[in-house]
Amino acid sequence: MAQILDPGSIVVDDWHRSADSKEFFNRILYKTKRRSFGILEAPVMPPNVPVDTVHYKIFISGKSGVGKSALAARLAGFNIPNMHYETTGIETTVVYWPVRLRESGRVLFFRLQLWDCGENALRRFDHLLPSCKEQVDAILFLFSFSDRASFDDLTNQIARGSEPCDRVVKLVVGTKFDLFMHTDVTKREVNRFQEVTGLPLFCMGEDVTNARNLGEVAPLLNCLAERLWYQDCLAARSPIPEVLSQSDAATVVHV
Repeated sequence: MAQILDPGSIVVDDWHRSADSKEFFNRILYKTKRRSFGILEAPVMPPNVPVDTVHYKIFISGKSGVGKSALAARLAGFNIPNMHYETTGIETTVVYWPVRLRESGRVLFFRLQLWDCGENALRRFDHLLPSCKEQVDAILFLFSFSDRASFDDLTNQIARGSEPCDRVVKLVVGTKFDLFMHTDVTKREVNRFQEVTGLPLFCMGEDVTNARNLGEVAPLLNCLAERLWYQDCLAARSPIPEVLSQSDAATVVHV
């Protein structure tokens, strides 16, 4: 079983609720909406508030229709179309997310470039999957609570997305959790899968809500940031706290 981090052991997980975080989170908001950042754009802080930005590439993996594009939109705070359409190629979305490190109090902006590619396009063009996985830092493996086949395919997904001795961060996201009353996947099955794999598992609804309600995306983004930073510390052999735990292996986060 994979070892997992105690949530909040590296990143202050509820920092977005504190008063001293407003100056940073206001840089990714405009009135009631999240700001849209292009490839060369970034949040601008005052000169007296130096903040480092760390860059990561995230691949969103899953069967057609599970909500990969909707998840990217939700994490970025964007509206999504009411009608589903298959992503015809590779689409990228940039998400900025500020975090405070627990030990040092240092604030970092995480720049997460989300890569989403349609399942049919991956099957037709052999070069797309290698492009998505090239220098990737994390993979989000998606399944839909309303699609049994997508849950059954998770093990194959994770096997295809893994390389021997890789350090890629892996998280599982169950989408359309707000349709749980009509689910094809039971809570017991989800808990059992999480216990066996040891991977963090988040349950998210389909709708994109008010962008200022950052609490709805904070658990997933903080977990992602925490594991990415931890992997960087391991790669650089930097001192890190003893934060590994087996105790939370059965934890499933409902967002």
